[in-house]
Amino acid sequence: MEPVTGQLQREHSARAARTYTAAADNYLRPALGFWDRWGAATVARLPLSSGDAVLDVCCGAGASALPAARAVAPAGSVLGLDLAQPLLALAGQRAAHLGLTNVSFRECDATASGLESGSFDAVVCVFGVFFAADMPAFVAELWRLVRPGGTLAITTWGPDWCEPASSLFWDSVRELEATLFRAFNPWDEITTAPALADLLARGGVADAELEATTGEYHELGRADDFWDIVLGSGYRATVEALSDEQRQALRQRVVGELRSRGVTRLRNDVVFASAVKGSAGG
Repeated sequence: MEPVTGQLQREHSARAARTYTAAADNYLRPALGFWDRWGAATVARLPLSSGDAVLDVCCGAGASALPAARAVAPAGSVLGLDLAQPLLALAGQRAAHLGLTNVSFRECDATASGLESGSFDAVVCVFGVFFAADMPAFVAELWRLVRPGGTLAITTWGPDWCEPASSLFWDSVRELEATLFRAFNPWDEITTAPALADLLARGGVADAELEATTGEYHELGRADDFWDIVLGSGYRATVEALSDEQRQALRQRVVGELRSRGVTRLRNDVVFASAVKGSAGG
């Protein structure tokens, strides 16, 4: 594994920012309803009440920040951090539409937020921890921000996310540009409860509770909708690295094969993890 340096982390952060800045134009399309589904499910598992302070790291367009804001209203507050300014703009628009005045959003690299230790009753990171170059250090940073008695919640994708479409996507990428094959899919490293538990332990978080869903699916209106997922998710990094001609060829290959197979549902399992910080900080 490449040694983690400040430069490497900056490169990882910049790549994530570029990917999701580009993905913002598709991020809220109906085919990507899983963002809100699992963001809300993560928040529903937390013991939140009015007056609590919540930090949502890698908040995107507010999938977990918005339900958290409702849960801690009227006296509580939510701060959402993300690197992609267009997603933060979407989150702010959604909050305004819902009349939520207790949530704010800030462009920030959460691996070095500079926030005060022990500032939050809950720190949430949904589908974001795997973008850090040093994931254990990132977990430790999130844990630092949880106050004693507070909760850290991290949610990741389970195995076989977006299958069978994902394999079709990557096989087609390999045929078009072999150097890009699985070159940006960091979520694959922690798709099981044991792997996520190990990551938390290496980040100094003990006694975490983990739950892996099984048999969860995401329904598509039609096979073509998978391309909306490609353009509104981490797959976008790979698409952006292709030429216009290659992009068109990739779309035709992937969507055409999904149509021929009649695929309209994709695997959508996740892994939930949460831990309560003791009075001694452990």
